[in-house]
Amino acid sequence: MTLDANSLSTNLMVTAVVALLVAVLPWADRSLCRRLGVNLHGVSTNPRADRILKIRQGILVTGLAAYVFIYIWVAFLSRKPMNAYSVHVAPLEDLKNAFRTDHGFTDVFARLFQEGFAAFQNVRLVRPQDITQFYSNIMFFVPLGYLLPYTFRWFRERVWTRPVGVCFLISFVTENMQLISRRGMYDLDDMISNSLGGLIGQTLYILLAYILTHPDWRKELHNGRAWRKKARKLALYPRRRMFEANTTVLWASDRQTAWDFYVQKLGYRPVSCSGKPEESRLLLQLGQSRLEIRCGSREALLTQQCLQLHAARLPALRENLLRQGIDPGEYQENPHTGQRELRFAGPDEVQIILTEAE
Repeated sequence: MTLDANSLSTNLMVTAVVALLVAVLPWADRSLCRRLGVNLHGVSTNPRADRILKIRQGILVTGLAAYVFIYIWVAFLSRKPMNAYSVHVAPLEDLKNAFRTDHGFTDVFARLFQEGFAAFQNVRLVRPQDITQFYSNIMFFVPLGYLLPYTFRWFRERVWTRPVGVCFLISFVTENMQLISRRGMYDLDDMISNSLGGLIGQTLYILLAYILTHPDWRKELHNGRAWRKKARKLALYPRRRMFEANTTVLWASDRQTAWDFYVQKLGYRPVSCSGKPEESRLLLQLGQSRLEIRCGSREALLTQQCLQLHAARLPALRENLLRQGIDPGEYQENPHTGQRELRFAGPDEVQIILTEAE
């Protein structure tokens, strides 16, 4: 069976499914998490919150996988190979040919300033199937642009660019595979409409899903706008994008103890080591975070040292710490952001804080 993109029933069905997904999913997600005592962005009251969050993530991934399967079926499996290759690269030509005018669209826009909306009386719809097909291609990619940031943190980190970029990439690959397999037409309009659908989906996530799942979004938005307005005149903020990840500096009384803890247990990668053992410097790296350890006498140590890291999947990190013989204790709540934290001590009474990233 082939899905008829030009039929009214298909477009109504797809629109209804998309509207139901966009409206119901974040509301149901928030309500269910509240009943189970699970906080999506902080410390939960339910002791089994980590397992529930894993189940929640699995359900979201399963739903996204089901959508991908339906997409593959519609784009490839439901089609039969054609006898010849078919290519259409004129952008939006079919959408333009769906209408007819007496003197061309240029004349319509020229009359618009004189006659107002009455100028559109000369525009006639002659090929409605072209419009419905363009509309269905848009709506079919709205769930993808919506579910990608909803499911994966990587897309939420750059929510304005990554979902729509992946949607365009998937559409581009699909059109080329359809051309190679002759199971469809290589159509530039499909890539335009699919990318537009991904853009609409990610916008709906920001305007609806993010707001419903982030109760303090109004406060965060207000504080962010107020600070940006003030910070434009300050020293470093206008050039903030020029700065790279910073380096934390700690003092250690014994290099071997610091090496065993940070390299052998925590997994920091050694970058360089210079100086004598009693007065040496270690430069370690973990992702984009760098740690410089200066080894010297105990008199040079600070009274209180702190190493703070932001990381995703805090429950998995907690299990890894326990396997290495490091007990981080129970989750604590960050007093400023409300996010979960793990706190434990390192060599020379260094307080290490792992804060859960959104």
